[in-house]
Amino acid sequence: MSELQDSNLAELVGEIADLEGVAIDLPEELAVLPLRGNVLFSAVVMPLLVAKPSSVELIEKARRGDRLFVAVALQLESPDDPAAEHLFERGTLARILKTLELPNGKLNVIVQGLARVDITSIDSVDPYFVAKVQLVAPQPVEGSVEIEALVHSVQRQLQRIVKLPSNLPPEVQALASASSDPGSLADLVGAHLNLAVDEKQELLETDGVEARLKLVVSHLARQVKIFELSQKIETDVQDEIDKSQREFYLRERLRAIQRELGEDDEGLAEAEELGRRIGEAKMPEDVEKVARQEVERLARMSPVAAEYNVVRTYIDWLLDVPWAHHTEDNLDIAKAADILDEDHYDLEKIKKRILEYLAVRKLKPDMKGPILCFIGPPGVGKTSLGRSIARALGREFVRISLGGVHDEAEIRGHRRTYVGALPGRIIQGLKRAGSMNPVFMLDEIDKLGNDFRGDPSSALLEVLDPEQNHTFSDHYLEVAADLSKVLFIATGNVPEQIPDALYDRMEILDLPGYTAEEKTLIARSFLVPRQLEEHGLGAGRLRFEPATIMAIVQGYTEEAGVRGLERRIAAICRAVARRVAEQMDDGETATGADDAEEQAVTPADLHGFLGPVQYFSDVAERTARPGVATALAWTPYGGDILFVEATHMPGKGQLTLTGQLGDVMKESAQAALSYLRSRADELGFGDIEFEKLDVHVHIPAGGVPKDGPSAGITMLVALASLLSGKPVRSDMALSGEITLRGLILPVGGIKNKVLAARRAGLKRVILPARNEKDLEEVPEHARDGLEFTFVREIGEVLDIVLCDGPAKATAPTRVKGERRRSRKRARSEKKPPAPKQPS
Repeated sequence: MSELQDSNLAELVGEIADLEGVAIDLPEELAVLPLRGNVLFSAVVMPLLVAKPSSVELIEKARRGDRLFVAVALQLESPDDPAAEHLFERGTLARILKTLELPNGKLNVIVQGLARVDITSIDSVDPYFVAKVQLVAPQPVEGSVEIEALVHSVQRQLQRIVKLPSNLPPEVQALASASSDPGSLADLVGAHLNLAVDEKQELLETDGVEARLKLVVSHLARQVKIFELSQKIETDVQDEIDKSQREFYLRERLRAIQRELGEDDEGLAEAEELGRRIGEAKMPEDVEKVARQEVERLARMSPVAAEYNVVRTYIDWLLDVPWAHHTEDNLDIAKAADILDEDHYDLEKIKKRILEYLAVRKLKPDMKGPILCFIGPPGVGKTSLGRSIARALGREFVRISLGGVHDEAEIRGHRRTYVGALPGRIIQGLKRAGSMNPVFMLDEIDKLGNDFRGDPSSALLEVLDPEQNHTFSDHYLEVAADLSKVLFIATGNVPEQIPDALYDRMEILDLPGYTAEEKTLIARSFLVPRQLEEHGLGAGRLRFEPATIMAIVQGYTEEAGVRGLERRIAAICRAVARRVAEQMDDGETATGADDAEEQAVTPADLHGFLGPVQYFSDVAERTARPGVATALAWTPYGGDILFVEATHMPGKGQLTLTGQLGDVMKESAQAALSYLRSRADELGFGDIEFEKLDVHVHIPAGGVPKDGPSAGITMLVALASLLSGKPVRSDMALSGEITLRGLILPVGGIKNKVLAARRAGLKRVILPARNEKDLEEVPEHARDGLEFTFVREIGEVLDIVLCDGPAKATAPTRVKGERRRSRKRARSEKKPPAPKQPS
C-alpha cells in the first residue's frame, strides 16, 4: 500500500526531461501496486511511501530490473488487504526515479507516470498482484481553436487559484505554462487538484484530449469558487473578531476614563444585569433577540435622555411576561369533579365539559386550550364557576371585565410612540398570573362597545381563535406571545349582542336560571355559610330554617340567579349582628360571646327583617276576565311571564298595539287578528262586524321593550277570548309562533320559560309540538307539578285554554308587584333596558 508525500517538483524537472522520448518496452506481465487515496497520471512525478512488506518487495524487484510497474487506484471503502475486484480496471504505467530506504524498513519512492494502461487480466496475487496490461493508444491532437481556448482557460484558472489560499504549489503553474502537450497539461493539473479519487479516476478513464480538458476546466472553476468563498468567510470572521476586539478595547478605555473622572458606571452595570435576567428568562429566540437589542440601545443612552425610561420600561415588560413558565395541570379527574361539586350546585353540563377537557388533556398533553362561553342570566354563577374551574385544574385565574370597553388598545395595548403606553389587558393578565396557561375569564363579553377608537371585538378575534392565538401580537410588545395553552372562558347575558364572527369562535354553554328548590339548596350549602362568616356570626349563632329560605325566594326575590337572595340573607345577618353587638358587655369580643344561644330565623320573622312581601300573585285576578292571557318570555335575566290584554270598541276596524312592542311582535298581533277574522264563522263569532270594531292589544310593563315571535299564540288566545267572551284558564301559560295558516312553529328559550312558569306557580304550559325535545334540558324536578301540552295547530289550543264560565282562582302565584314595576319604570327613564325576547 502507498501514501502520498510532498516533494519539490522543481528538482525533478530536469530528470523528467531526460526521460522524455525514451521508448517504452512493455513486458508481457507487470507488477501492480495498489494506490489508496490517489491516482497517478501520465508525465506526472509522484512521491510514494511504501510500507507494506509485499509492496516493498515489489519495488525492490522492479528497481533491480527495468524499474517499471503499474500503479492502480483502489476503489473507495476497500479493505486493508484488498482483492483483485477492489482495483479499478485502468491504471498508469510507472517508472521508478529514485528510492530512499528508511530506518524502519519502509521505502520513500519517487515515480513518474509514463502512459495509461488497461488491465486485461490478473495472473497472480501472491505476494503481490501481477497482471497483463495493454497500452491505451494516444489520440492524435489537432490544433483546433477549441483545444487552444481550453488550454488558455486552464492556464488562466491556474493563475487565479494560485493567488487564492489553496494548497496548489506554484511549481504546477510553471510546469503547466511550459507544457506543449494538451493531454499532458490535463493530466498534470488533474493530478494536483484537490479532487476525490473517483473524480480523478474519471479523468484518467476519459478518452479524447478535448473531453479531458473540459473536465479539468470544470473542476478548476469549482475549485476557484470554493477557495474564493472560503477566503470571503475567513475575511468576514476576521472582521467580526476585529470589531469585537475593538469594541471591547474602547469599552475598557471608557471605563478607565470614567474611573479617573470619578464617575460611576451604573449604566453599564444595569445593562449587564438586564442581560443576565434575559438569559434566565428563557424567552423564545425572537423575543430574546429583540430584548438584547433594546439592552444595547439602553447601554448607549444617557440616563437623562428622554427615551431612556421608555426603553427601560419596555425591557421590564418583556422580562415580566412569564414566557417559559407553565403551571402543572391537575389531571386527577375524580379530584377535579369533587372540587367542582364542592363549589357549585348542579351545572352538570358545564362540569361534564370541563372533565372532558381534562380527559383529553391527559391523553394529549400538547392540545390547545378550548374557548368556552357561558351564557345565562345574572347571578347564576358564571364568574365564580370560572374561578372554580381554575382551582380544579390547578391553574392561576385571571379575570378582566369587558363591559363598556370601547378602545381596541384595551385588548392589544398602545404603541410605544404614545406617552404612558402600556400593553393590553391580555398581556397584563399573563403578568399577573405568572404563567402562560392560566384560566382567563373575559367577563361580560356581550357588552363590548365600539367607537372612533376602534372595535375591541375585532381585536378579540385573534385572541379567541386557536389557529391564530399562538402568535398573538400586542401593539406595545410587538413580539409574538403564545396564547394557545390559555383556557379562555367568556361570559355574557345576551348572545344576540355578541358579534357573529366572535360568537362563531366560541363554544356556547347555557346556564339557565334556578328553580325555587335549587335556590333553597344553594342558599343552605353556599350562601348562608358564607354570609355568616363574613358577618362574624360563627356556627351556633344563627340558623335559617329551610322554610324561611323558601319564603325569601318566593316573597322577596324574583330572579333567575341567586344574587338578590344572597343580598336578603346578608340583610338578615346584618340585623342579627347588630342585636348581638348591642347585647355584648363592654369589652367583650365576639369570640367571647360564642356561647350565646343560637337564634333561628323563621318565616314569621321575615317581615321584621325585610319588610312586607314584595312579590305577590294576581294571575287569577288579571285573567278572570275575557281578553287576558299569560305568555312565557325569555329575557337576558332569565325566563319571565307576560300578560297580554285585549279590548275592543266601536271604530273603523283598526288595530292598536301598545306596551313598547317591537316590529316582530306587532306583526304577530296582526297575523293573529287576520287568522281570527278569516276563521270567524268556524270559531263562533261570525256575526261580528270587524270593519266597525277597533281592537286594542296591550302588554303591561310598558317601560320595558319587548319583541319576538313567540307571543303570537298568546295574543291570538287573548283576542279569541275577547271576541268569544270566554276567559282564559288562569293556571295556564303559552309560548309559540303562529302562521296565517294556523300552524304553531317552535320557539327558543324553553328551559328558561319553563322555570319562569314554575316560579309563577302555573300548572299547565302549552308549547309547540316541535319543542317537545327541548324538555330534555329541563331538570326532572323542575318539571314536577307542571302539565305540558304540545300542539301543532291553533284549533287544538282554543279548545284547551278557553273556559265556559268565569275562570277559577288557583293557588297563590307570584308576579311582579307594583314596587318591581316602579323600579323598572325608574330604570327605563335613565336608559333603555334590555328587551324581553319571547322567542
